[in-house]
Amino acid sequence: MLTHTFKIRVRYGETDQMGYVYYGNYAAYFEIGRVEWLRNFGISYKEMENNGIMLPVLNLNVNYIKPAKYDDLITIKTSLRKLPSVKIEFDFEIFNEQNELLTTAYVSLVFIDMKKNKPTRCPKYLLNKISSQNI
Repeated sequence: MLTHTFKIRVRYGETDQMGYVYYGNYAAYFEIGRVEWLRNFGISYKEMENNGIMLPVLNLNVNYIKPAKYDDLITIKTSLRKLPSVKIEFDFEIFNEQNELLTTAYVSLVFIDMKKNKPTRCPKYLLNKISSQNI
């Protein structure tokens, strides 16, 4: 399983009145994790879209264990679940600075051919990049 971690500081505007990260903002953290996971393996989300492929979310399943708080430096751990086909699937874990597990999630996305507006197989260049990592 290919994994990448990325750190980000919780900003004030991402929190609720209690100083906890508002639950809806976790989806943005998972997107950051995905974009940085791709970038780490030499793939640009922007480049994919420029090549006519988009990746809308099919499924998002989140388990909130402990709250992330304002000004916490959190680590987003993003792991590829299996080789992509028409779908690409990721597992996420978010940790605080004390390395306590705060949140887990599963996200599946589908490759869409933007011209046809229909599902398509994972682009070859993406499969080649992933396969070259010896998963």
